[in-house]
Amino acid sequence: MIVTVILGLAAAALLGVGFVAQQHAAYAEPLKDMLRVRLLLDLVRKPLWLSGIGAMICGQILGALALQRADVSRVEPLFATNLIFALAVAAAVYREPLGGREWLGAVLVSGGVAAFLVFGQPYGGRVPESVSVVWLAMILILVLAAGLVLAAVRVVLPAKAMLLAAAAGMLFGVQDVLTRDSLVRLSLPGHGPGALVVSWQPYTLFVIALLGILLNQSAFDAAPLRISLPAMTAAEPVIGIVLGVAILGERLRVDPIALAGEVAGLMAMVAGIIMLGRSPFLAKTEQGSYRRPDRR
Repeated sequence: MIVTVILGLAAAALLGVGFVAQQHAAYAEPLKDMLRVRLLLDLVRKPLWLSGIGAMICGQILGALALQRADVSRVEPLFATNLIFALAVAAAVYREPLGGREWLGAVLVSGGVAAFLVFGQPYGGRVPESVSVVWLAMILILVLAAGLVLAAVRVVLPAKAMLLAAAAGMLFGVQDVLTRDSLVRLSLPGHGPGALVVSWQPYTLFVIALLGILLNQSAFDAAPLRISLPAMTAAEPVIGIVLGVAILGERLRVDPIALAGEVAGLMAMVAGIIMLGRSPFLAKTEQGSYRRPDRR
Protein backbone atom coordinates (compact mmCIF):
# COMPACT_ATOMS: atom_id res chain seq x y z
CA MET A 1 0.00 0.00 0.00
CA ILE A 2 2.84 2.42 0.84
CA VAL A 3 4.43 1.89 -2.58
CA THR A 4 1.04 2.50 -4.24
CA VAL A 5 0.59 5.76 -2.34
CA ILE A 6 4.09 6.91 -3.29
CA LEU A 7 3.49 6.09 -6.96
CA GLY A 8 0.09 7.79 -6.91
CA LEU A 9 1.43 10.97 -5.31
CA ALA A 10 4.46 11.06 -7.63
CA ALA A 11 2.08 10.71 -10.58
CA ALA A 12 -0.06 13.56 -9.23
CA ALA A 13 3.03 15.76 -8.80
CA LEU A 14 4.10 15.27 -12.41
CA LEU A 15 0.54 15.83 -13.64
CA GLY A 16 0.32 19.09 -11.69
CA VAL A 17 3.61 20.36 -13.10
CA GLY A 18 2.56 19.32 -16.60
CA PHE A 19 -0.81 21.07 -16.38
CA VAL A 20 0.78 24.38 -15.33
CA ALA A 21 3.14 24.30 -18.34
CA GLN A 22 0.41 23.22 -20.76
CA GLN A 23 -2.04 25.91 -19.70
CA HIS A 24 0.56 28.65 -19.89
CA ALA A 25 1.21 27.68 -23.52
CA ALA A 26 -2.39 26.93 -24.54
CA TYR A 27 -3.83 30.17 -23.14
CA ALA A 28 -2.01 32.17 -25.83
CA GLU A 29 -3.70 30.25 -28.66
CA PRO A 30 -6.64 31.83 -30.57
CA LEU A 31 -10.12 30.82 -29.42
CA LYS A 32 -11.14 29.78 -32.91
CA ASP A 33 -8.84 26.76 -32.56
CA MET A 34 -10.71 25.33 -29.57
CA LEU A 35 -11.93 21.75 -30.10
CA ARG A 36 -9.97 21.54 -33.33
CA VAL A 37 -6.97 19.36 -34.09
CA ARG A 38 -5.25 22.54 -35.28
CA LEU A 39 -4.90 23.57 -31.64
CA LEU A 40 -2.75 20.52 -30.90
CA LEU A 41 -0.78 20.96 -34.12
CA ASP A 42 0.10 24.51 -33.07
CA LEU A 43 0.94 23.52 -29.51
CA VAL A 44 3.37 20.76 -30.51
CA ARG A 45 5.66 23.48 -31.85
CA LYS A 46 5.97 25.06 -28.41
CA PRO A 47 8.81 23.68 -26.22
CA LEU A 48 7.01 24.70 -23.01
CA TRP A 49 3.90 22.75 -23.99
CA LEU A 50 5.96 19.73 -25.02
CA SER A 51 7.71 19.76 -21.64
CA GLY A 52 4.30 19.86 -19.97
CA ILE A 53 3.11 16.91 -22.05
CA GLY A 54 6.31 15.06 -21.19
CA ALA A 55 5.68 15.58 -17.48
CA MET A 56 2.07 14.44 -17.91
CA ILE A 57 3.12 11.28 -19.77
CA CYS A 58 5.62 10.43 -17.05
CA GLY A 59 2.87 10.99 -14.50
CA GLN A 60 0.54 8.69 -16.40
CA ILE A 61 3.21 5.99 -16.51
CA LEU A 62 3.61 6.18 -12.73
CA GLY A 63 -0.17 6.21 -12.45
CA ALA A 64 -0.35 3.05 -14.52
CA LEU A 65 2.17 1.39 -12.20
CA ALA A 66 -0.01 2.39 -9.25
CA LEU A 67 -3.11 1.02 -10.99
CA GLN A 68 -1.23 -2.22 -11.63
CA ARG A 69 -0.77 -2.64 -7.88
CA ALA A 70 -4.17 -1.49 -6.61
CA ASP A 71 -7.81 -0.97 -7.53
CA VAL A 72 -9.01 2.19 -9.27
CA SER A 73 -11.03 3.22 -6.19
CA ARG A 74 -7.85 3.14 -4.10
CA VAL A 75 -5.66 5.06 -6.57
CA GLU A 76 -8.03 7.67 -8.05
CA PRO A 77 -8.26 9.87 -4.92
CA LEU A 78 -4.47 10.17 -4.91
CA PHE A 79 -4.53 11.62 -8.42
CA ALA A 80 -6.79 14.44 -7.15
CA THR A 81 -3.84 15.93 -5.27
CA ASN A 82 -2.31 17.13 -8.58
CA LEU A 83 -3.84 20.56 -7.96
CA ILE A 84 -1.80 20.91 -4.75
CA PHE A 85 1.39 20.32 -6.71
CA ALA A 86 0.29 22.74 -9.43
CA LEU A 87 -0.23 25.36 -6.73
CA ALA A 88 3.18 24.68 -5.22
CA VAL A 89 4.86 25.07 -8.62
CA ALA A 90 3.08 28.39 -9.24
CA ALA A 91 4.08 29.64 -5.77
CA ALA A 92 7.72 28.67 -6.38
CA VAL A 93 7.81 30.30 -9.80
CA TYR A 94 6.42 33.59 -8.51
CA ARG A 95 8.33 33.41 -5.19
CA GLU A 96 5.40 34.20 -2.94
CA PRO A 97 4.38 32.26 0.20
CA LEU A 98 1.17 30.29 0.34
CA GLY A 99 -1.69 31.98 2.21
CA GLY A 100 -4.38 30.66 4.53
CA ARG A 101 -6.71 29.73 1.66
CA GLU A 102 -4.05 27.57 0.03
CA TRP A 103 -3.14 25.80 3.27
CA LEU A 104 -6.81 25.13 4.09
CA GLY A 105 -7.45 23.83 0.57
CA ALA A 106 -4.43 21.55 0.81
CA VAL A 107 -5.63 20.19 4.16
CA LEU A 108 -9.13 19.55 2.75
CA VAL A 109 -7.82 17.72 -0.32
CA SER A 110 -5.26 15.65 1.57
CA GLY A 111 -7.63 14.95 4.47
CA GLY A 112 -10.44 14.06 2.09
CA VAL A 113 -8.24 11.57 0.25
CA ALA A 114 -7.09 10.01 3.52
CA ALA A 115 -10.65 9.82 4.90
CA PHE A 116 -11.98 8.15 1.77
CA LEU A 117 -9.25 5.50 1.78
CA VAL A 118 -9.49 4.86 5.53
CA PHE A 119 -13.28 4.57 5.66
CA GLY A 120 -13.86 3.05 2.22
CA GLN A 121 -11.07 0.45 2.31
CA PRO A 122 -11.50 -0.37 -1.43
CA TYR A 123 -10.98 -4.01 -2.31
CA GLY A 124 -11.77 -6.66 -4.90
CA GLY A 125 -11.93 -6.03 -8.61
CA ARG A 126 -12.13 -8.34 -11.58
CA VAL A 127 -11.91 -8.36 -15.37
CA PRO A 128 -15.40 -8.05 -16.88
CA GLU A 129 -16.47 -9.91 -19.97
CA SER A 130 -15.74 -7.90 -23.11
CA VAL A 131 -19.38 -7.95 -24.17
CA SER A 132 -20.77 -7.58 -20.68
CA VAL A 133 -23.63 -5.16 -20.16
CA VAL A 134 -21.60 -3.39 -17.46
CA TRP A 135 -19.59 -1.67 -20.20
CA LEU A 136 -22.77 0.30 -20.89
CA ALA A 137 -21.80 2.38 -17.85
CA MET A 138 -18.73 3.59 -19.73
CA ILE A 139 -20.82 4.41 -22.79
CA LEU A 140 -23.20 6.42 -20.60
CA ILE A 141 -20.29 8.44 -19.19
CA LEU A 142 -19.03 9.14 -22.72
CA VAL A 143 -22.50 10.32 -23.77
CA LEU A 144 -22.66 12.63 -20.73
CA ALA A 145 -19.21 14.01 -21.58
CA ALA A 146 -20.36 14.65 -25.15
CA GLY A 147 -23.38 16.49 -23.74
CA LEU A 148 -21.08 18.77 -21.74
CA VAL A 149 -19.07 19.56 -24.87
CA LEU A 150 -22.22 20.44 -26.82
CA ALA A 151 -23.41 22.64 -23.96
CA ALA A 152 -20.00 24.37 -23.86
CA VAL A 153 -20.42 25.60 -27.42
CA ARG A 154 -23.24 27.94 -26.41
CA VAL A 155 -21.95 29.53 -23.20
CA VAL A 156 -19.50 32.27 -22.18
CA LEU A 157 -15.78 31.55 -21.83
CA PRO A 158 -15.52 30.79 -18.08
CA ALA A 159 -18.47 28.36 -18.24
CA LYS A 160 -17.08 26.93 -21.48
CA ALA A 161 -13.74 26.23 -19.81
CA MET A 162 -15.38 24.52 -16.82
CA LEU A 163 -17.63 22.34 -19.01
CA LEU A 164 -14.79 21.30 -21.31
CA ALA A 165 -12.53 20.60 -18.33
CA ALA A 166 -15.22 18.53 -16.64
CA ALA A 167 -15.71 16.54 -19.86
CA ALA A 168 -11.94 16.01 -20.08
CA GLY A 169 -11.88 14.82 -16.46
CA MET A 170 -14.65 12.34 -17.23
CA LEU A 171 -12.65 10.96 -20.15
CA PHE A 172 -9.54 10.71 -18.00
CA GLY A 173 -11.57 8.74 -15.45
CA VAL A 174 -12.61 6.34 -18.21
CA GLN A 175 -8.98 6.18 -19.31
CA ASP A 176 -7.88 5.15 -15.81
CA VAL A 177 -10.43 2.33 -15.71
CA LEU A 178 -9.41 1.07 -19.16
CA THR A 179 -5.76 1.21 -18.07
CA ARG A 180 -6.51 -0.86 -14.98
CA ASP A 181 -8.56 -3.34 -17.03
CA SER A 182 -5.79 -3.76 -19.62
CA LEU A 183 -3.12 -4.27 -16.97
CA VAL A 184 -5.20 -6.87 -15.13
CA ARG A 185 -5.85 -8.74 -18.38
CA LEU A 186 -2.14 -8.70 -19.14
CA SER A 187 -1.38 -10.40 -15.82
CA LEU A 188 -3.96 -13.18 -16.14
CA PRO A 189 -2.69 -16.76 -16.66
CA GLY A 190 -2.70 -17.61 -20.33
CA HIS A 191 -2.89 -13.96 -21.31
CA GLY A 192 -0.09 -11.81 -22.62
CA PRO A 193 0.68 -8.98 -25.01
CA GLY A 194 -0.75 -11.02 -27.86
CA ALA A 195 -4.13 -11.39 -26.18
CA LEU A 196 -4.17 -7.69 -25.35
CA VAL A 197 -3.46 -6.73 -28.96
CA VAL A 198 -6.59 -8.47 -30.19
CA SER A 199 -8.85 -6.90 -27.54
CA TRP A 200 -10.61 -3.57 -28.03
CA GLN A 201 -9.62 -1.95 -24.72
CA PRO A 202 -6.11 -0.68 -25.64
CA TYR A 203 -7.34 0.98 -28.83
CA THR A 204 -10.28 2.58 -27.07
CA LEU A 205 -7.85 3.76 -24.38
CA PHE A 206 -5.72 5.50 -27.03
CA VAL A 207 -8.71 7.28 -28.60
CA ILE A 208 -10.08 8.34 -25.21
CA ALA A 209 -6.67 9.72 -24.20
CA LEU A 210 -6.40 11.81 -27.39
CA LEU A 211 -9.91 13.20 -27.00
CA GLY A 212 -9.21 13.99 -23.34
CA ILE A 213 -6.07 15.92 -24.27
CA LEU A 214 -7.95 17.91 -26.94
CA LEU A 215 -10.69 18.81 -24.45
CA ASN A 216 -8.37 19.81 -21.63
CA GLN A 217 -6.16 21.92 -23.93
CA SER A 218 -9.31 23.63 -25.24
CA ALA A 219 -10.30 24.37 -21.64
CA PHE A 220 -6.82 25.75 -20.96
CA ASP A 221 -7.15 27.91 -24.09
CA ALA A 222 -10.48 29.32 -22.90
CA ALA A 223 -9.66 30.42 -19.35
CA PRO A 224 -6.94 30.59 -16.66
CA LEU A 225 -5.98 27.50 -14.73
CA ARG A 226 -7.98 28.50 -11.66
CA ILE A 227 -11.17 28.06 -13.70
CA SER A 228 -10.36 25.01 -15.81
CA LEU A 229 -8.23 22.72 -13.64
CA PRO A 230 -10.53 22.25 -10.60
CA ALA A 231 -13.42 20.88 -12.70
CA MET A 232 -11.15 18.37 -14.39
CA THR A 233 -9.43 17.37 -11.15
CA ALA A 234 -12.78 16.78 -9.42
CA ALA A 235 -14.41 14.87 -12.29
CA GLU A 236 -11.63 12.32 -12.88
CA PRO A 237 -11.62 10.55 -9.48
CA VAL A 238 -15.42 10.57 -9.17
CA ILE A 239 -15.88 8.95 -12.60
CA GLY A 240 -12.99 6.56 -12.01
CA ILE A 241 -14.45 5.36 -8.72
CA VAL A 242 -17.96 4.99 -10.14
CA LEU A 243 -16.73 2.98 -13.14
CA GLY A 244 -14.34 0.96 -10.98
CA VAL A 245 -17.32 -0.22 -8.95
CA ALA A 246 -19.70 -0.62 -11.93
CA ILE A 247 -17.33 -2.23 -14.42
CA LEU A 248 -14.48 -3.83 -12.51
CA GLY A 249 -16.60 -4.99 -9.59
CA GLU A 250 -14.56 -3.12 -6.98
CA ARG A 251 -16.12 -2.84 -3.55
CA LEU A 252 -16.27 -0.19 -0.85
CA ARG A 253 -17.44 -0.57 2.73
CA VAL A 254 -21.09 0.50 2.91
CA ASP A 255 -21.96 0.32 6.60
CA PRO A 256 -23.37 3.63 7.95
CA ILE A 257 -20.14 4.83 9.56
CA ALA A 258 -17.99 3.93 6.56
CA LEU A 259 -20.46 5.44 4.10
CA ALA A 260 -20.59 8.69 6.07
CA GLY A 261 -16.78 8.84 6.13
CA GLU A 262 -16.52 8.17 2.39
CA VAL A 263 -19.05 10.88 1.53
CA ALA A 264 -17.40 13.34 3.90
CA GLY A 265 -13.99 12.55 2.40
CA LEU A 266 -15.20 13.11 -1.17
CA MET A 267 -16.98 16.33 -0.18
CA ALA A 268 -13.84 17.63 1.55
CA MET A 269 -11.72 16.69 -1.46
CA VAL A 270 -14.01 18.52 -3.91
CA ALA A 271 -14.29 21.56 -1.58
CA GLY A 272 -10.50 21.70 -1.28
CA ILE A 273 -10.06 21.43 -5.04
CA ILE A 274 -12.49 24.33 -5.59
CA MET A 275 -10.74 26.41 -2.92
CA LEU A 276 -7.29 25.75 -4.37
CA GLY A 277 -8.60 26.41 -7.86
CA ARG A 278 -9.52 29.95 -6.81
CA SER A 279 -6.03 30.61 -5.53
CA PRO A 280 -4.45 33.78 -6.96
CA PHE A 281 -1.27 31.79 -7.60
CA LEU A 282 -2.97 29.72 -10.27
CA ALA A 283 -4.37 32.89 -11.82
CA LYS A 284 -0.82 34.14 -12.33
CA THR A 285 -0.17 31.48 -14.96
CA GLU A 286 -2.08 33.71 -17.37
CA GLN A 287 0.33 36.62 -16.89
CA GLY A 288 2.66 36.98 -19.81
CA SER A 289 -0.01 35.58 -22.12
CA TYR A 290 -1.91 37.84 -24.44
CA ARG A 291 -5.37 37.93 -25.91
CA ARG A 292 -5.70 37.65 -29.65
CA PRO A 293 -8.30 39.84 -31.40
CA ASP A 294 -10.68 36.89 -31.64
CA ARG A 295 -10.48 36.12 -27.89
CA ARG A 296 -13.91 37.25 -26.69
